[in-house]
Amino acid sequence: MLSLTEKSVQADVFFETLLAQKTTTNSWRISTAADRIVRLKKIQNWIKVHQKDLHLALLSDFQKPPIETDLSEIFTVTSEINHAIKNLKAWMKPKSVSTPLPLIGTSGKIFYEPKGCALIIAPWNYPFNLAIGPLVSAIAAGCTAIIKPSELTPNTSSLIQKMITELFDPSEVAVFQGESDVAQELLKLPFDHIFFTGSPAVGKIVMKAAAENLTSVTLELGGKSPAIVDQDANLKDTAEKLVFGKFINCGQTCVAPDYLLVQETVKEELLMELKVALKKMYDPKFEGIEKSPDLARIINDRHFDRLVKSLKDGIEKGATIEFGGKYDSPSRYIEPTIISQVCDDMTLMEEEIFGPILPIKTFSQLDDAISFINSKPKPLALYYFGSNTTHTTKVLKETSSGGVVINDCVIHFLDLEIPFGGVNNSGIGKAHGHFGFLAFSNEKGVLKQRVGLNNATLLRPPYGAAAKKIIQSLINWF
Repeated sequence: MLSLTEKSVQADVFFETLLAQKTTTNSWRISTAADRIVRLKKIQNWIKVHQKDLHLALLSDFQKPPIETDLSEIFTVTSEINHAIKNLKAWMKPKSVSTPLPLIGTSGKIFYEPKGCALIIAPWNYPFNLAIGPLVSAIAAGCTAIIKPSELTPNTSSLIQKMITELFDPSEVAVFQGESDVAQELLKLPFDHIFFTGSPAVGKIVMKAAAENLTSVTLELGGKSPAIVDQDANLKDTAEKLVFGKFINCGQTCVAPDYLLVQETVKEELLMELKVALKKMYDPKFEGIEKSPDLARIINDRHFDRLVKSLKDGIEKGATIEFGGKYDSPSRYIEPTIISQVCDDMTLMEEEIFGPILPIKTFSQLDDAISFINSKPKPLALYYFGSNTTHTTKVLKETSSGGVVINDCVIHFLDLEIPFGGVNNSGIGKAHGHFGFLAFSNEKGVLKQRVGLNNATLLRPPYGAAAKKIIQSLINWF
C-alpha cells in the first residue's frame, strides 16, 4: 500500500510522462508512413525473438497452453502489424470527397491526423494481445501511448514493460504497472484518447473519468453473447465450433458464447455432439480433462470462487449438469461444464459467465429466441447456426449486437477487414485494422474555397430579394 507521499510522487511521474509525450506528438504528427512502419517493425521483431518468453509468462500467469498463446496472443498482434504495414500509406492519404451543388467551386478532403497521446488500459484475459493490439493501432495513427497492463497477470505485464522499455523512450511509449489505483490516477490526466478493454461496470468508470477532460474513448466491453442453434444446423459441426469458441482460454473470452438458445427438437442431439467434441478436444486419451495440456486455468481465486458459486446457485435452483461440473480449488481448475434446465433468475443467466460453464435454454419458435435476446443488454457478439437464409436474415435484422458470426463463433476477432467492437452496454467505438487506425485518428474535414466571387458571396448581408430567392431555392431543392 503506497503512502500519501509515494502516491504524490507517482502521480507526478505520470504527469511528467504525459507532458513529455505531448511534446513528442508534435513531431509524430507529421511523421510519414515509413516512420510509423519502422516503429511497428520494432515491435514485430521483438515478438519473434521473445516468443518463448511469452509462452512462459502466460503459462506462469494462468497455465495458458503455448499453442493457444501463439494463436490468441501472438498471431493476433503480428497479423495486426502486418496488416497495418501493408495498408498504412493508403490509410494516411487524404481522401477527396464530392462537392455538393450549393458549394460548387469548392473542393473537400478528409485528412487523418493523430489524436495525440493515448491511454491503453488492458485486461487480464488476453493480457498481451489486448495491450499491444491497440498500441499497434495507436502507433499506426501516429499517437504516443501509456499502457496500464493488468496486475492479475504479473509475468506478462512485466514482459510487456520489458519490451516497451527496450524499444521506446518513455516520451514515446511508456508502461505503468500496479493495482487499480494506478489506473485511477492515470484516468485523471488529460489524454487525447482512452482505449479500455474490460467489463461494462468498469467501462462506466472510465467513461466518467474521460468526460472530465472531454477525452474520446474506445470501450471494448463484454456482456452475455448468445448463440442460437436452429433446427437445420449441422449439429456435429456446430458442436465442435461452440466447444472451441467457448472453452478456449478456459472460457475467459469476451466474445465466447455465453449461453445457447437451442431449438427444442435438436437439443438432445446437440448435447450428444457437444459431449463428443469436448472429449475429442480435451480428453482424447481418456485420462481425464484435468490432465489436458490444452486447457488453461481460472485467473485467480476470486474468479474461481465466483464461478463455483454461480454453478452451485444454478444447481440449487433446478439446473441439470449435462457434462462436467468438477472443480479443484488449489489448481483453480473447473471442468468444462454444460448445464441445462436453466431459468432467468440464476446467476448464470444474469451475469456474464467468463468461465468454462455453458448454459442451454431451448426455444420453440425463432421469434422466442430473438425476443429473449432483445430483452437483455446488447451483446458484444451474436452467433447463429443454421442454413435457413430467411432465418439468418431475420436474426440479422431483428437483433442488435457488436458483431455477428454465422455458423461459427469468435473467429471474427481475426478478420481485420471488419470492425470489431460493441454497442451500448457492450462497448463504444470500433477497433482492428483500418477501424483501429480511425479510433486513434481525428478525421479532419478540410474545405478549399476559390478566391473572389463564389456562391457564398451571394448570401451575405445586406439581404435582399435575390438572397431570399436563392436561400428559398436551397431549402426547396437541396
